[in-house]
Amino acid sequence: MADARAVVVHANEAAGLVFPDARPGTAMADAVPGWLASAHARHTAPLLPAQRPPAGAGTVQGAVGDRSYEAHPTPSDNGTVMWWLVDDTDHRLTREALWTERERTEFLVRSSNLLLSSLNLDRCMDVTAQMAADHLADAALVFAPLHGVELPIVSCVRGGGPSVSRQVVDPQEVPGLAEALQGFPPVPSRWLDPSAAPAWLVPDGLDTVGSIVITPLPGHGVPAGALVLLRADAANAFTEGEEVFARLFAARAGAAMSAARLYAEQASITDTLMRELLPPALRQLSGVEYAGGYRPSKDHERVGGDFYDVHPAAADGEPSLVVLGDVCGKGLEAAVMTGKIRNTLHALLPMADDHHRILSLLNTSLLNSESTRFATIVLASAAREGNTVRLRLTSAGHPAPLILRCDGRVEEAPTKGTLVGALPEITTETARVTLAPGDTCVLYTDGISEARGGPMGGAMFGEERLRRALSECAAMPAEAVVEHVQMLASQWVGSGRHDDMAVVVISAPRTNHLSAVDGHTRGRFTT
Repeated sequence: MADARAVVVHANEAAGLVFPDARPGTAMADAVPGWLASAHARHTAPLLPAQRPPAGAGTVQGAVGDRSYEAHPTPSDNGTVMWWLVDDTDHRLTREALWTERERTEFLVRSSNLLLSSLNLDRCMDVTAQMAADHLADAALVFAPLHGVELPIVSCVRGGGPSVSRQVVDPQEVPGLAEALQGFPPVPSRWLDPSAAPAWLVPDGLDTVGSIVITPLPGHGVPAGALVLLRADAANAFTEGEEVFARLFAARAGAAMSAARLYAEQASITDTLMRELLPPALRQLSGVEYAGGYRPSKDHERVGGDFYDVHPAAADGEPSLVVLGDVCGKGLEAAVMTGKIRNTLHALLPMADDHHRILSLLNTSLLNSESTRFATIVLASAAREGNTVRLRLTSAGHPAPLILRCDGRVEEAPTKGTLVGALPEITTETARVTLAPGDTCVLYTDGISEARGGPMGGAMFGEERLRRALSECAAMPAEAVVEHVQMLASQWVGSGRHDDMAVVVISAPRTNHLSAVDGHTRGRFTT
């Protein structure tokens, strides 16, 4: 208790333990901390009774040594104020711990969202380094596993941006770093000597290193890398709680980096396999013009159940083999089966002259496989003879090829047969067709003829409409015929659902005869 002149009037035994100098007659400024003396002065300032705060108002808080106290005033009419002190150290520490935990939780949630928003490994490393530097340390370095002899490193200084580098360095120079890269438990920071840190560990912008934390970045079964945190001030060394929190952050960062690396590996494998499944780019071979087009049933997919290949002749004068097929089903599973069929047909190329034998062997192969899918296929052997192209066409359950003459007539090749992969034996009929200069042979899958759309949305494109479309392509180059057919089919379908669509065009280019040099040779033809 103190009077209006800020002189101590009374102090009980408990107050004497907190303020040993608080004895009656002692000035408050000499007996209590400044925060309490200032509060007393505010309460004893000359004020009208109506202006004075009510009892209990004006609570203040301050430190006394390493403890924290709340001081509650009770003023009296004679100007004295009685201060009741409550030790709230535990409450303050609890509030601070709760605030710290809330702040850390928000940081982990924010960092997790940033890390999981991308499956790009470089992006994950950049985010990890920048988040760690801005919130956990003065600088941070993220190490990925060794890439050959180089160590991928992303470094970041607080307030700056990430810097990417690949360095030929020895992780053994930093105690605990090589172990962290192998996924071993972290080394406590108090065991690490900051002065022994090599120059390559200290990023530009950080003059000194006062404290180091090294923790692994755990991945999915294999280490994802290591995280190094640096602080410049030795007096502000990492506490044990901060190291534990750094490991919590590292676990999230490592999981994101591991997922990104796994995604990159799977994407690379998928891309490699996809290139083998994609239809090839076609061109002119041995004087015969080829063109092809493919559209999968779903626009976001690249492969499906339709396929085509052109296998060049093994020697001049021999025919090239064209294959167009349609596997039952669509999507990736059908694409896998097309890959098996294409590989099988490639192995059977030595007997390409015998269409029936090739298709019979393929039929046996499909029947002996675990898959229950079947396929329709059409084979075409094409060879240039003079200024014409000789064709042998064999259908196995597939729509018969259409022959477009240079005058606009459209004929159907007289070939038919049973599909492959369904019956023990297959039957085929081979048709022989000659293409004059400007004539075209069109192979197509039922995804085009059976495409549904049109004005009402449910009408079938149909073979008659396809024939009329082809008649408009008389004397067009092979590429132009493919583009015209695809354009009309796409317009017919619109945004509706459709099956895989594939078309291959074989053309006999228009030629001009060059006279024989000596009157006895066959001469040459220009395209």
